[in-house]
Amino acid sequence: MSNSSSLNEFLLLAFADTRELQLLHFSLFLGIYLAALLGNGLIITAVACDHHLHTPMYFFLLNLSVLDLGTISTTVHKSMANSLWDTRAISYSGCAAQVFSFFFLISAEYYLLTVMAYDRYVAICRPLHYGTLMGTRACVRMAAAAWASGVLKAVLHTGNTFSLPLCQGNTVDQFFCEVPQILKLSCSDSYLTEVGLIVVGACLGFGCFVFIVLSYVQIFTAVLRIPSEQGRHKAFSMCLPHLAVVCLFVTTGLFAYLRPASISSPALNLVVAVLYAVVPPAMNPVIYSMRNKELKEALKKLVQLLLVQQQ
Repeated sequence: MSNSSSLNEFLLLAFADTRELQLLHFSLFLGIYLAALLGNGLIITAVACDHHLHTPMYFFLLNLSVLDLGTISTTVHKSMANSLWDTRAISYSGCAAQVFSFFFLISAEYYLLTVMAYDRYVAICRPLHYGTLMGTRACVRMAAAAWASGVLKAVLHTGNTFSLPLCQGNTVDQFFCEVPQILKLSCSDSYLTEVGLIVVGACLGFGCFVFIVLSYVQIFTAVLRIPSEQGRHKAFSMCLPHLAVVCLFVTTGLFAYLRPASISSPALNLVVAVLYAVVPPAMNPVIYSMRNKELKEALKKLVQLLLVQQQ
């Protein structure tokens, strides 16, 4: 296989070789996907339909749920189909589309989590200016900037990755098309350009992480000054779900890409990819609904309405 122009398809890493384990993998991924679909779908519907939730915090949460649905749909659909039909193939164009979608959704989600940290900072530390700083137009612009940044990053990475000559076979050692695994197939030093893009992206991501940390340092400092226990509890209920989602997102992503090569193996890479690409979209609705009284009430009303309509 001389170069990427002769590639018609890639071969993804299979979870199992036996038919029984392939069907078990399909069933497990289907269960996780349906849970993510149900949880995020309920949040999107509740926020859209309940006028009490038409606030900046829930507007950003709705965007987060949409991105989570897109992320898990991008990674698990092809893997589930391959297990069901006992194949490993994904077309060249399908792989490129998967890389673009994954980079776009993951990047946009991280930038959106940074915007949500700013929203929590303004709500706790500058409540008198909240209406001005977090007006409807400002919220739409910040959300649009997060989405647009994700598109730009995805275009750069996808275009550069699939412009490289690939002559090391067509086997991708992951259950979805992941850029580091595709770069291993390159036979040119031009892959250093993609490495440079990854380093720049990592620096931007680190800047966002520092911003989130500094925001929460000021948030917790302000919360601890609140005299009433009820006020502190309400403030923590607003902030802790977002902080938990950030921790889940960042820790799994860091472990996936920054762990030492000495503890890397195909099996471990597979497990880690599931942890950062599949688990967070399914867990985020649970995390956000655990301590959020308003959201739980809205979800309860929505479920009751659905049950009444079915009867």
